[in-house]
Amino acid sequence: MIKALLLLLSAGKLGKVFLTGGTMLLSVFVYALIYGWWYAVGFVLLILVHEMGHYTAARSRGLNVGAPTFIPFVGAWIELKDLPHDVETEAYIGIAGPFIGTLGALLCYFLARNYGSNLLLALSYAGFFINLFNLIPISPFDGGRITAIISPRMWFLGVPVLVAMFVIMPSPILILVALMAAPQLMKAWKYDPQAPENAAYYGVPVNTKIEYAIYYLLLLTFLAVMTHDVHEMLEVLHATGAAKPG
Repeated sequence: MIKALLLLLSAGKLGKVFLTGGTMLLSVFVYALIYGWWYAVGFVLLILVHEMGHYTAARSRGLNVGAPTFIPFVGAWIELKDLPHDVETEAYIGIAGPFIGTLGALLCYFLARNYGSNLLLALSYAGFFINLFNLIPISPFDGGRITAIISPRMWFLGVPVLVAMFVIMPSPILILVALMAAPQLMKAWKYDPQAPENAAYYGVPVNTKIEYAIYYLLLLTFLAVMTHDVHEMLEVLHATGAAKPG
């Protein structure tokens, strides 16, 4: 009976709400065990803001998309039930998440400075960092979706970044990302821009490529600067014993 009920829930709108809300609550609970409740709630909300950027962008392009699903320590994703028809649409959806996510982190930053909240400052750092992390130019990151508009071969620029990150802070998540990226890199290695299917999907005007490259570099630079600066602020607070996530 319970199995039948779960199947019924998963088949309807209530199931979608249950899946998103349930996985959000699970993520909050897991993060709260480590960082405290208020930080956990804020962190999950920042991830939600990022994913809703993707969701809104996909819907604006007429694509059928599912609500976000959360997994602790992995993040979240939205299910694209309709795949993008061209690389410009994919890049548009890809950059919308980090852009809207950056606005969410920026809001936390300004509120933290205005009200002297160490909690909000820590959340702004988390928001800047996760959006910067997502701009690594390799699939399946958002950065891979954006830079693919220039060429899928741009993904090879993300390989040394992943290696450097693993050397600095080894993590099983980075190993998982590498496993997911491997077939995409193989695809990029075999990429033939003259193939009819590639010409149809990746064939966009040069000015469009330049436009997205500028957007990407501006967002990447801004996030790198803000991540560094807020990290320095938190280091000062930590040194004085004033920084506590929640």
